[in-house]
Order: sequence, then C-alpha cells, then structure tokens
Amino acid sequence: MKRTPLYEKHLSSGAKMVDFAGWEMPVYYSGILEEHLHTRSRAGLFDICHMGEFFFKGKDAQRELDKLVTCRLDDMPDGKCRYGFFLSDDGGILDDLIVFRFSREEFMVVVNAGTIEKDRSWVSGKIKGNVDFSDRSDLTAKLDVQGPASQAVMVELAGKDAVLSLKRYSFTNVKIDGVDVILGRTGYTGEIGYELFFDVPAAPAMWDRLMAFPDIKPIGLGARDTLRLEMGYPLYGSDIYEEVTPLDANLGRFVFMEKDFTGREALLKRKPDKVLTGFLGEGRRVARHGFSVVSGGKVSGVVTSGAFSPCMKRAIGLCYVDKNEYSPGREVTLTDGKVSIQAVLENVPLLKRGLS
Repeated sequence: MKRTPLYEKHLSSGAKMVDFAGWEMPVYYSGILEEHLHTRSRAGLFDICHMGEFFFKGKDAQRELDKLVTCRLDDMPDGKCRYGFFLSDDGGILDDLIVFRFSREEFMVVVNAGTIEKDRSWVSGKIKGNVDFSDRSDLTAKLDVQGPASQAVMVELAGKDAVLSLKRYSFTNVKIDGVDVILGRTGYTGEIGYELFFDVPAAPAMWDRLMAFPDIKPIGLGARDTLRLEMGYPLYGSDIYEEVTPLDANLGRFVFMEKDFTGREALLKRKPDKVLTGFLGEGRRVARHGFSVVSGGKVSGVVTSGAFSPCMKRAIGLCYVDKNEYSPGREVTLTDGKVSIQAVLENVPLLKRGLS
C-alpha cells in the first residue's frame, strides 16, 4: 500500500490504519464519534495527501478542459472553484472533481485517489492543442482544516485579509511559515473549512504547525465518512460510479448542458429511472452498502452508503430508488435478507441546520 508523507505522524498520534483505495490511511485516532463531534464544534485536521491534482496550462487550457468536464468554465472567474465530473461516452461518471481556475490559461483539477491513473490516462488521450497537462499528485500535499474554529486558525496562519475575503468555493495563494500554499474555501464536511495545497516536503512541518492549535484535533476517514453523509455528499465508488450518470445521482445541477463535453449526447438521450436520495433510519441500527430498499412490498432500490449519525443520534445513509417510488417521507424497509430496518426517504442534506 502507498503511504502519505504523514504516515509517521499518524502512528505517533495513535491512529488505527486501514487500506483505503490502495493507501494506508488513518480510520480514527480517539474514536469516530468524538472526532465527528469535535469537527462540528471546533476544528478537525484531515490528511488528504492521497488525492490527485492535475494541472492544465497553456493558451488552449480553458478550451480543452471545458470539453472534458461537465461544469461551465467560460464564465468562471479567476480564483473560483466548481464541482463537476469526468464522464464516459455513455454518460457514466468516471470521477467527480473540483476545478480551480487560476486564469484562462491555468487550471487545477482535484480528483479522487482511487481514480488518479484512470483519469490521467483518459485525459491524456483526449487533450489537444497548446496545453501542458501534468499530474502533480505525487508532488502535492493536501490538508483539510474543517469546523467552526478553522477560520480563526487560518487567520492567524495566513492573515486576516486573505482569509476573511474568501467566499465558499473560492481560493487564493498565501504563504504560511514561508511555504507557498493554495488555500481553498472548500471541503467535504459542510462546515466552514479550508483546503491547503502545497509541496510534499513541507507536509510534516505543516501538520505540526496546525496540530499546535488547541482547537484542532486529527480526524480519520471514519469521521470524514459520517460528516459527509450527514450532508448527503456522495462518495465515488460507493454512491456514484461509472454505471450511473449525474442525472441518476440527482446531481444534474453540476452539468452545464449548453456546451459540448464528453458524455453530453448520451445524457440527452437517457431518461433516468432512479434517483439518489437520503434516508433516515428509525433507530441506531445501520443499513450497509448493498442492502435492498423495499417499498410497497417490492424491491425498489439499493443502499449505497450507511452510517450512524453522531449529531442526529440515528442511522442515516444514501440509496438509489425507482424514480416513481420516490417522495420525501416515504416509508421503506432496508434489508439484507436477514436484518430488516425501517426508514423514511429524505432529501439531503440530512442534517438540517445552518451551515457556513
């Protein structure tokens, strides 16, 4: 398995390590429940160095990248980020991603760890014109600081002017202890938070610098999963994958159909017969990936993710259901043939509260 440059830091913090997409990663330190609630109330530090970073530079960078991603780039201001997808010719989701625009001639695309090689090969086979495409995943470290206290931390490290001016899905270039950092107002928890991109050699010192703040604790993949599920954020490989389209996954708002991109023609022809939605279990028992969704006495879908919500004190998750069977509040049974769990379908986010 691969290891991030922070592997030793995780071990010294008592992390339980697991295999995640071929990487040896921390699943928890003090415990998933505690780490989840700490992120919601104060601030958590996440090692996300396993993610991929692609760079597109050159006079044709915008034109060529625009043909590959579903989000719109021509009206995108410099210093902004947008969520979107790489799609197959059939409209299936090859990966979900975030595009960072530095200028018309320079972009960064953040992709999932498990799809880096596939994405790199796919992009390389399609890019044309005057574009320098490079995969800097092995050279780029990525740390996430998420939670209500994260803004005060970043103000101290990067300065009030740079941090307080950042809106959601915006980024800027800052220096932290002499290190050049791309600082994004993005994240996967629903909380106010920041993503830091910088060169790999600086990772251990940056980790220590952030861990020195009393409000910050390290957070593993377990709490990262429960945090994103409360918000209804999909996980590639579980909730979205190549066999489904953004329209199936109820993510059509991240597809700009008024431009040409790979997979567009297939999307125009396909009429989704299912929808990805959230569910709330009646108790604490969790329905796992692969459980059937039974409605009206018949199987109408499948669970893709499930977990116990530390904030809501009940089981939650995401599932695909037949479109004609879907309505918020609809009662369903989730079962693997042995265990049956009563639940209701619910629009996301599942955690209903004001988030920054």
